[in-house]
Amino acid sequence: MAANGTSSGQERSGAATVAELVQAQWGDHRVGAKYEDLVLTHHELAGGAAARAALLGELLPRGAEPHLGVLLGNVPEYPLWLSAAALAGAAVVGINPTRRGPELARDISHTDCALLITERALLPLLAGLDLPVPPGRILVVDDPAYRDLLGPHEGTTPGEIAAGGRGHGATRTPDPASRMLLYFTSGSTGAPKAALCTQGRLAAAGHSLARRFEVRRDDVHYLCMPMFHGNAVIAGWAPALAGGAAVALRHRFSASAFLPDVRRYGATYFTYVGRAVQYLLATPPAPDDRDHTLRCGFGTEAGAVDAARFAERFGVRLTEGYGSSEGGAAIQCTPDTPPGAIGRAAPGDDLAVVDPETGAELPRARLDPAGRLLNGNEATGELVNRGRSSFEGYWRNPEATAARTRGRGEDRVGAGWYWTGDLFFRDTEEFFHFAGRTDDRLRVDSENLAAAMIENILARYAPAAGVAVYAVPDPVAGDQAMAALALRDGAVFDPDDFVAFLAAQPDLGTKMAPRFVRTMDALPVTATHKVHRSALRRTGFRCPEPVWWSPFARFAPVMPLTPVAPAIPVGPVVPAGPAVPAGTTYRRFTAADRAALLTLYRDHDRIHLLDR
Repeated sequence: MAANGTSSGQERSGAATVAELVQAQWGDHRVGAKYEDLVLTHHELAGGAAARAALLGELLPRGAEPHLGVLLGNVPEYPLWLSAAALAGAAVVGINPTRRGPELARDISHTDCALLITERALLPLLAGLDLPVPPGRILVVDDPAYRDLLGPHEGTTPGEIAAGGRGHGATRTPDPASRMLLYFTSGSTGAPKAALCTQGRLAAAGHSLARRFEVRRDDVHYLCMPMFHGNAVIAGWAPALAGGAAVALRHRFSASAFLPDVRRYGATYFTYVGRAVQYLLATPPAPDDRDHTLRCGFGTEAGAVDAARFAERFGVRLTEGYGSSEGGAAIQCTPDTPPGAIGRAAPGDDLAVVDPETGAELPRARLDPAGRLLNGNEATGELVNRGRSSFEGYWRNPEATAARTRGRGEDRVGAGWYWTGDLFFRDTEEFFHFAGRTDDRLRVDSENLAAAMIENILARYAPAAGVAVYAVPDPVAGDQAMAALALRDGAVFDPDDFVAFLAAQPDLGTKMAPRFVRTMDALPVTATHKVHRSALRRTGFRCPEPVWWSPFARFAPVMPLTPVAPAIPVGPVVPAGPAVPAGTTYRRFTAADRAALLTLYRDHDRIHLLDR
């Protein structure tokens, strides 16, 4: 502790647990958190965390798992309870408020929550649910009864909690191996898995990002992504805590409120996931777009095109990163990382791109001068970490944990590796390029394609504010590519203009042009602003929005097809070369087209694939 009561950077940099980082806030009277008109100092945050840790010790029953579910928006109580859990050796379960009914109850029950922290606006979500948490252990932070419960513990210090002088029950002395977070991964199928994160891993992540982004004590981290998700906590809150910076909270992400908030709070850093950057770019441009304090943004899935647009408009560099939510693999962006690439493996890490079935390492990718991938079929595979991994498993899900580390092929190649479930290719300069999720892979005319690569090209299409590419089953074999385009305000889809756009893209591969194009006002997204691909795949071309398509060869749209109809080629819309040939068109996909195409699926016994 510095003589004037403020913690030094050296003290925080040596903290091995989140609890130690919270304790280092005690005596630091600089601003530590901002939310609307509320301002809290680091000292007040530490004191508030200690009071809540003492209450936690009082309420948690002996013998229970020290897990508290937090069902809140981004309000000051969220970081306060994160800090309280850290001091008490407990774990926070991030509860997703977009879940409903039995699914929500399952999340709370599966993670053995013994306490639930929520707010009045979200109480209706819990009504009628069969929960493992009795009413007396559901705390409503904006209810007067909550203040009454907390009152006797006000004045507790972090030191008292560390010494075990206040509270009892299931709390324990924290160490680096203590569970700190259980946060649900956003899988496209099956129930979400609760990934584990210990105090040691979260503290280490905070230190690493604080160094990487040169976090200063006068920085303000703007937390606008939901805190029940790992991005806001691991990439936003933890580096602020490790670097002695303040946080500013937005209850729920708002594109229109983004710049006003940044200016109001003096924010210098923010994190993003999914389509948040696209939402910001879709706001009306203004002359003062660069009048703000932001220094950088860090996240994933913005894409090279939108990152460049963001930098040009707002004057802020976005750093795209890659790190699996579970902590199993990470790629570092370096100053020499070329456009479109994520970066290289960190020194000492053993990352590889392998065949997901056999575990065999794949050849390096070759790109032509236009950036077109020349050998994508042989170079694109699953990213694995063959070395040391910080993956800590999933809560009460040994099967899913084993699946992340199991071997593949007859000789069990890859046993003990961390299998990310993400598609990549690695170029001859050792830079890794993200190519999508394993379930986003398309197989068109016997060639494997990655949805993310096609999206990066279609993102250049000026009328589109958002793009998602996904597979729909081909009626005969393999897949066809379908693109959903969220059009900008006032824009209309012009099929001739779209064909001209495709023809002008030098890196458009011969199999990449979408067979179907769905135009929408906005892409469906999850609570973490990632595109809801499973919803898009399930509806396919059977959706209420307009669909345009490039018909299959010799397809007769005005009459039903019979089993003796000519075989439909499963090849590309475009021939070899980047240009779309003269005569290629997109036209509206009509009810007659749909009926005839569905008949063809039935004739080939593939109709069931449309509901996968």
